[in-house]
Amino acid sequence: MKDTKKVVNFALFLIFVLVVIAIAERIGYQSFALGSFKIGLLPLVFAILITMLLGIKLCRKGILKRVYSEFNVNFAGKYLIFIMLPLMARYGADVAPKIREILSVGWVFIIQEIGNLGTVLIGLPIAILIGLKREAIGATLGIGREGELAYISEKYTLDSDEGRGVLSLYIIGTLFGTIIFSILAPLLLGLGFSVEALAMSSGVGSASMMTAASSALVAQVPEKAETIRAYASASQLLTSFLGTYTMVFLAVPLQRFMYNKMMKRGSK
Repeated sequence: MKDTKKVVNFALFLIFVLVVIAIAERIGYQSFALGSFKIGLLPLVFAILITMLLGIKLCRKGILKRVYSEFNVNFAGKYLIFIMLPLMARYGADVAPKIREILSVGWVFIIQEIGNLGTVLIGLPIAILIGLKREAIGATLGIGREGELAYISEKYTLDSDEGRGVLSLYIIGTLFGTIIFSILAPLLLGLGFSVEALAMSSGVGSASMMTAASSALVAQVPEKAETIRAYASASQLLTSFLGTYTMVFLAVPLQRFMYNKMMKRGSK
């Protein structure tokens, strides 16, 4: 009986996902003016907003309570990476036609990986300042994507304070990161930043954030759509690969050093 209920709830969950996708696609790409800037919102953003609003406790009644069951929520988080695999294949297809152009500025892609240390240098002091302790280690090691999640899970387990920190950041990034990136990219473009530079910087290690930022840029500069997708995809691939080594050999030792120093100073 319990298994039957799970199957029914999961079927409702799949129907719910298809309905949300249909609604988001029906809304389509929307843009609005913010002063002298033009902000674009993708269907992906509307899909996230719809699922966020319907997922709050006040709305989770009747069928929605069954859709947002603990099993369905855990399933969605656990198998998110498999949904991203076709997107990873698409990255390779986007990079290939522009490979010579990308290699000509390859050193820029490598140098930008140092930016992964920003979460430690800036985020760790702020996290400790607002009262986080061991949770700060998981929350500031990176942007809380799969690489950081795997590292913290193996070293501390997800039931630890560090694990709760990285899980919290993963959820926050999933809920709000896509929305922020889809707004930030065209906003910086309006301020005069190069579209190529913004395309590179959109590959921070999160497939959803990269897609949101690059798609928003394509909507603003459609004549450079191939270049934007190629630069963003190459950046994302390098971040996924080199970012792991940056995390293990640079971010982890730096974070450990800063954390110990700051905690000792705070205890005096």
